[in-house]
Parts: sequence; structure tokens; C-alpha cells
Amino acid sequence: MRCGSRLVAVLTCALSLTGCERSTDGLRPFPLSTDPVVFEDAFGTGVDYQAFLGSKLDAVSIDATERRTGTASLKITVPPAGDPTGGYAGGGFVSNIVRDLSGYDALVFWAKASRAVTFDVAGIGNDVTGTSRFEARRNAIAITTTWTRFVIPIPLPARLVAERGLFFIAEGPESGLGADVWLDDVRFERTGVVLNPRPSMSSRILTAFVGGTISPTGTQTIFNVSGSDVTVGHFPGYFDFVSSNVSVADPQASGIRVAGAGSASVTARLGDVAATGTVTVNAIAPPATAAPVPTLPASDVISLFSDAYSNRPIDTWSATWDQADVTDLQVAGSNLKGYTNLVFAGVEFIANRIDASSMTHFHLDAFLPTGTTLRVKLVDFGANGAFGGGDDSEQELTFNAGTTPAITPGAWSSLDIPLTDFTGLTNRANLSQLVLAGTSTLFIDNVYLHR
Repeated sequence: MRCGSRLVAVLTCALSLTGCERSTDGLRPFPLSTDPVVFEDAFGTGVDYQAFLGSKLDAVSIDATERRTGTASLKITVPPAGDPTGGYAGGGFVSNIVRDLSGYDALVFWAKASRAVTFDVAGIGNDVTGTSRFEARRNAIAITTTWTRFVIPIPLPARLVAERGLFFIAEGPESGLGADVWLDDVRFERTGVVLNPRPSMSSRILTAFVGGTISPTGTQTIFNVSGSDVTVGHFPGYFDFVSSNVSVADPQASGIRVAGAGSASVTARLGDVAATGTVTVNAIAPPATAAPVPTLPASDVISLFSDAYSNRPIDTWSATWDQADVTDLQVAGSNLKGYTNLVFAGVEFIANRIDASSMTHFHLDAFLPTGTTLRVKLVDFGANGAFGGGDDSEQELTFNAGTTPAITPGAWSSLDIPLTDFTGLTNRANLSQLVLAGTSTLFIDNVYLHR
């Protein structure tokens, strides 16, 4: 597995103002440092390395025996597969004071390796706090056994007026093998060779709930760097977004706020350059009323989701293998689960399987704004608790306006389903999954088994 996506920090570091004059708001040093150095023989002023979660914590060291210039280089020790000290080498080089990097057009570094490797990712703008807005990265960087210079263009330098995330890397085993990678002269520069930006984002049609926030995906910019194209994947924060209807989709710093019901098209610009790709937002309002409140005694109920009962632990309401987006909502003081862009949603409770042997019914309150059909599947993993273990059983049922119970579009439908209707569900002692499908938008409440 490649490690470039595992960019979650183990540690965070507090903003230090020691030795700096404070700005009038007292929140950051003034004037901001424009120091370009991340590493040159030693870490730059105030720079600290912080390892990512699951990485080899001691993967980075200073090596005085291997260097391109000066007296030392950074050595990255990539562990082999199965190394108990960590699954990959990865972390961020973070400044303990914010820097103004808006005067540079790229981060540059030199690299070589003990054997040819395709480095997973190297980038800028990740301050390992989980709140970074201006991360940018190059993926699949071919590093050979000779020193080579690499350039990571800054998508829009004007965004980096107060940045702590200077540089980050991640690299895992390749063909099960580790490697040593050396980096030197890591610094920001105004190179003058970063030209012809071609920004883009993924074109998507999204259904979203009013009051939520969506974020465009696939945001990237291709630059011409010294005559060759370089692709920089980056966070949407580098773009300025324009909505055809701000009363529906209102661009904010944190994302695109879904302001009201209706449809809107959202486009983007990188500075003065229009990006290709359009996000079409179809916004819908949640139900005006809450689902009916259950009245069954708690002693007769095993609840997965309901305000009326104590709920069993659920692993996820949208499994990694499903095709759905889930949002927690509240209507008239009642908590709901809302699904959009739904092809099928996987609800898993494998870690806390349910013994429904003494239960007689499965209950679900469903609200379909426009759809007419809902499919419900229950899956039992058997005594071994494993999918595909030979003792699994399952059954899917379909409900619409003509079934019993029935679906009423645009209103709450209470499905109280006898478990005997799930004829293929030959075992009920180890229920592990609930799968919902058949409509692109779905609200649910009061999901439980009862007798």
C-alpha cells in the first residue's frame, strides 16, 4: 500500500513567539519571517520534524557522511515491509513561528537514494495539525542514485502569507524493500521557471443537504517547470470559487456552504486563471417534521439508532466499500442520518455483532424526498464473525408504494418488517451489516430490532 495519503500527525506543536515582536493583535510575530530555509546542513531556524501516525518515528536523521554541498544532508530511512518500528517514513517539517512565503514560487530540494525509488509524496503546507488549508504536493517522484534537483511549485504564493507547514514527505516500502533517501538544500526560492499554470478540479454532480458544507475534489494545477510539465495536487483553498447562485451554494473559506434548496454551478479560478471543471450542487432541505417517536418498551428493543433508546455501538454508517455520503442532521430536536449520492450504503457493526435470535421484527423509519423504492438487506456473518467464512447468510427486501409495509414518497414511512420475511437470513445470532439502496437521497431514524 502506498503511504502518500496517510498524512495524519502524531504530534502538534504550539506557536512560539519567543524573541519576536508581537503584532498589534497579539496573535503572531511581526514582521513575519521570510526565511526560506528548511534544511541546509542543519534544520532551518525554528524548524522541527514531526512524524505522521503509523510512520517510523526515527526515520529522519542528519547524515554528515553523505551530502550534496556543505557538511550534512537529511537521511530518510524507509523501513522494509513488516518493520516493527513503523510501516513507512513520513512526517512534516514545521516552523515554530509562521513564515511569509508569498515571495517565492516554489520549494526546491535535492535528493538521491541508495537504490532507485518512486517516492510517494513530497509537498508543502501540511503543518501536522489537521487544519492545513494550503497543502500542495508532488506524487510519484522518481529518485535515482545520483543527486537530482526537484521543484514543487506553489500553486498561488499569495496564499502563503502566514504558513508553518514548510515541507512534508511520505514513502513506504517498494516490493517489500526499504531504502535510504538523502535530501539536501531544502528551501523556498523564486525560481522564475514556474510558468503556464493550468488549474483544474473534478466535475461532479452532488446532492447535498441545506446547512452542510461540501468541498471540491481533484483540485490540481499543471505547471511548466523548465520546459517540462509538473502536476501539483493541492487543497481547494488555493482556488477562488464562483457560484451561479449563492443562495444555494455559497463559497466560504472553509468550503462551499449549502445555503438553501435549489441548484447551482460552482466554478473556480487560480488567481487570474480559470480552472476547468464544474461542481453542480443540488441542494435539498431535510424533512420538515421528525419521524414518529417509538413507544415500545426498551426491554424489547435492540437499537442501532434512535433518540428513544440506548444505541448499540456501530462501526460505521457508511462503509469504505459503499457508494454514499452520510450526514448527521437534526430536525425538530430529533437526530437523523441523511444519505446523499446514494447508490448503496453499508452500515457495519462487525466489532459488536448483534444477537437477534429472540427478536421478531426489524424497524426503520425512512423518508424518501423523491424516490419510490427502498431496498433493505440484513447480513449475518455467522459464528466465526468473518465475511465469506462459509456460514454467512443474508436477504434483501424491496419496498415501494405497493408493498406491505409501503413507501410513501415525501413522507416518513415506518417499515416494521417481520424477520421471517428475510427468508435467506438463516442465522440471526451474529448480525453484522445493514445495507440500504434504491434511492439517491434518504433520511433514516429509529433503526432497531424488537420483539
